[in-house]
Order: sequence, then structure tokens, then C-alpha cells
Amino acid sequence: MGIPEGIGVIDLMIAPPFRDTKRTYQFLRSNLRDKESLEEFDFPAQYMFKDVPHPEPGDDPVAFLLGQMDRFGIEKGMLGVSFREGPEADALRALRSHPDRFFGSFEVNPNAGMDGVRDLVRAYEELGVKAATAFPAGLNPQVPINDAKFYPLYAKCIELDIPICVCAGVPGPRVPFAPQYVGLIDEVCWYFPELKFVTRHGCEPWTDLAVKLLLKWPNLYYSTSAFAPRYYPEAIVKFANTRGADKVMYAGYYPMGLSLDRIFAEMPDVGFRDHVWPKFLRENAERVFRLTEGS
Repeated sequence: MGIPEGIGVIDLMIAPPFRDTKRTYQFLRSNLRDKESLEEFDFPAQYMFKDVPHPEPGDDPVAFLLGQMDRFGIEKGMLGVSFREGPEADALRALRSHPDRFFGSFEVNPNAGMDGVRDLVRAYEELGVKAATAFPAGLNPQVPINDAKFYPLYAKCIELDIPICVCAGVPGPRVPFAPQYVGLIDEVCWYFPELKFVTRHGCEPWTDLAVKLLLKWPNLYYSTSAFAPRYYPEAIVKFANTRGADKVMYAGYYPMGLSLDRIFAEMPDVGFRDHVWPKFLRENAERVFRLTEGS
């Protein structure tokens, strides 16, 4: 059977084309030290992505994104939104104008203490976000996945019944990886068994360990963000095909580092079994992010 037609894909990492890529990643500059990252790169993981998309969306990036989604059968996309003016403004406009096509996530800051918790609650109440997100290695100072600074946010996610999507594994930008060591997730899942924890950005080079943890903890999930389908880790594909069909979810990386053309051209060659595709492309996200009507 392969990829089912007309399934209405849910993409767990997508955004309108950036008006100013360098400004979008300005938050990371204080963590970068090497000259190439600071002076030459528009995108901090540019050395890894050789075909970074540079779309020309015209005057309306939101309309452009909707056109791209329609081309590739993406029914809904998760956008990172905030209350700040700047790079996220188009994402917030998309969320408010097209709630049938987009749902929001909010990036948390554990260094902000209780103000960070209040910001998450505000995003949930005013924007209806369906998830929190975190980039432990991108924070300044960095905060490990299992650090106590994250605990009030994890607890609040449980109270709000929303998942948290956390970058795990060696980060693409040239910053230290220690805060994102995959083994740190084990303690979080042990201490917060009700927390729905979704990994982002691959968990490499510890994908075998990630599979062990996915098998061990019922509320731990894996998303494929920032990986072209031809590079999906073999251990993850095998896990999805055996005991992990309900645990692995599709997330793209458009327009950050991958074009939708590339993603969906390579997707049919991923070796998922027939029963995995609907779960991977839609059903798991519907369940974990509570996207079905009345949830």
C-alpha cells in the first residue's frame, strides 16, 4: 500500500517563510563562538543543510505556506507562536486567521522561573496552544533536560494536559550538546510519569538509547523534525515497524532547513510497513496533541 492518499498529513514543525532569517535566529547568537556561525551563516546549522529553502513568498507568507501545504496534502501544521513582535508575527497571524489549518506551540524558558510558567499559561489561555516546546542547548544559560528549572514547566504541562516537545541529541548549531543528552530523559519520565514528552531533532547519536526509553516509558514519543526522510535513523524505522507504531510522528523542517518538495519526494522510500503510515502521518499526532473535535 505505501503512503495512503488523502490522509490529511499533520506536520509537527512548520512555519511561514521567514522575512529575515538572521533575525529569526538572533536569540542564539549569545551562545555561539565560532566566526563562521556568527558572521557567515544565515541559519546556525547551515553547514549541515546543503539545500536550505529560500522561498519568495511575496507580500503574504501565510498564504504562500497554505499553498505549499495544499500541494503536499498537509491538513494541519504546528506553528511556534509567541507574544513578541518580530519573526513569530506571521505564525501568530496564521494561527488566528486559519485555526482549521494550524495549531500553536509555545517555547518555554526555564530560566525565567515562575514568569516562564505564567507565560505558558497565558499562551494556553489566550492562544489555545496545544504544546510547549524547549531547546535546552539554545538557552542562555543552557538548561539540561532533567534540570530542576524545568520541573515547574513539566508540572504545568501535566496540569494543562499538553505535551512538551524537546530537542534531544547533538544540536545542529555549534553549541555544547550536554544539556540534550538523551539519557537525561529517563529521569524526567520517571519523575513525571504523566508528562507527554515528545523528542525533537533526532536524538542522534543515541537513537538506540532513545528506542530503549521509548519502549520503557508509555508517555515518551519521537518526532522526525529536522531530518530528511532518507536520513531517518534505521533504529527508529525498525522500532515503528515493530513495537513503536504508536510512538513515532512526522515533523518536517520547513522553511528552516528542508523543503517540502524534498521531504515528500523522499518519503515514499522510507521503509515503514503499511499499518505505520496513517499513525506516523496523522493519527498519533491527533491523539498526543488532542486535535480531534471535542478534545
